[in-house]
Amino acid sequence: MEQTYNGMPATDLAGASWRKSRYSNSQGNCVELAELADGSIAVRNSRFPEGPALIYTRDEIRALVLGVKDGEFDGLTV
Repeated sequence: MEQTYNGMPATDLAGASWRKSRYSNSQGNCVELAELADGSIAVRNSRFPEGPALIYTRDEIRALVLGVKDGEFDGLTV
């Protein structure tokens, strides 16, 4: 498997199965996530699927999800 790095083209992540939230709107304005073979998580913009992917550890994604659930980012959605 090719070495993954932040900002690499999402299309270079062979075999990635991208998922997006059911809350995504009909225009596709959402982020998509994919679990990679090494256990890390890739994130891309659904409007630009061939664009760059950001690669995060499971712990980083866990911290983000827990913060979202706790309302720490609510001010960013208004």
